[in-house]
Amino acid sequence: MAQTPARFGHWLRRLLGRNRTIIPVIRLQGVIAADQRQGRLNIANVAPLLKRAFAIKSAPAIAIIVNSPGGSPVQSRLISKRIRDLADEHGKPVLVFVEDAAASGGYFIAVAGDEIFADPSSIVGSIGVIMAGFGFVEALGRLGIERRVHTAGRNKSTLDPFLPEKSEDVDRIKTFELDIHQVFIDHVKARRGTRLKGADDTLFTGEWWTATRGLDLGLIDAIGDLHAVLRDRYGTDIELRPIAPKRGLINFPRFGFSAQSLVGDVSAGIEDRALWARFGL
Repeated sequence: MAQTPARFGHWLRRLLGRNRTIIPVIRLQGVIAADQRQGRLNIANVAPLLKRAFAIKSAPAIAIIVNSPGGSPVQSRLISKRIRDLADEHGKPVLVFVEDAAASGGYFIAVAGDEIFADPSSIVGSIGVIMAGFGFVEALGRLGIERRVHTAGRNKSTLDPFLPEKSEDVDRIKTFELDIHQVFIDHVKARRGTRLKGADDTLFTGEWWTATRGLDLGLIDAIGDLHAVLRDRYGTDIELRPIAPKRGLINFPRFGFSAQSLVGDVSAGIEDRALWARFGL
C-alpha cells in the first residue's frame, strides 16, 4: 500500500529525529576559578554554553550536570545568576543533576536549578567559606633569612605568610568570610525556600552530606540520574544534545614553555587536587 504524503512526512521526520524531544545538556565540571586554565569553571567559559542551550527554542527544559568541589564565590554567583536570568527570560525550567559533588561553590551553582537530582552517594552542601594558607616565619629564622617588607597602608601585608599572624588581621578576615557566607546563605534560602528542612545551625555550618541525607534536609529534590529522570518526564523519544565548548578546526602545537606558566599550572593542579581531596574524591 502506497504511503500518503502525510505518513511519508511523519516517517521522514522520525528518520531525521525531527519528532524527538531535544534536551540540551551542559556539563559543568571542575574547580570554579576566574583564570582560564583547562578544567576551570567561570562565567567566561560557561556563559556561551548557556546561551547556546537556551537558544534551542523547541527544548522543554535545560539539563545541567554539576560536578564541582567549589572555588571562587564570585564566579559561582555569576554562573548561578546567568542560569537564572536565562531561565526566566526564556521561560524554561532548569534541571540540575549532581555527579560526584556539588559542594560549596558547586552547590551555589546547583541551586540555580528549579529541581536538583543526585546519586545517593553524591556529596552536597558545604555551605560555608574557607581561607587557608601557611606561615613560614620560623622557617626563615632557621635559614638565617631576613625578609624586608615596606607598605603604604597598615593592613597591606595582611596574610603575608612570612610575617607573624596578627589578631586584628584574623578578626578582619573573619568579618570578610562572614559577609561572603551570608551571601551564600541568602542565595540558598531564596532558591530552596520552604523545601529546606534543616535548621540554620545544621545547614549552614560548612558541613557536607551524601545526597540521601541531603534529600532529608531539603538540599536536593530527588535521587535520580540524568537519563532516567528525563525519559520518565519527557518520554523515551528524546535526544540529549550535549552543549560543549567549541573547538577550532586546527590546534597548532606549542613549542617551548614558560617557567612561570609551568609553575602556575603545577600550583593550580595542586590547588584543584586539594579541593577535591577535602571530599575524599
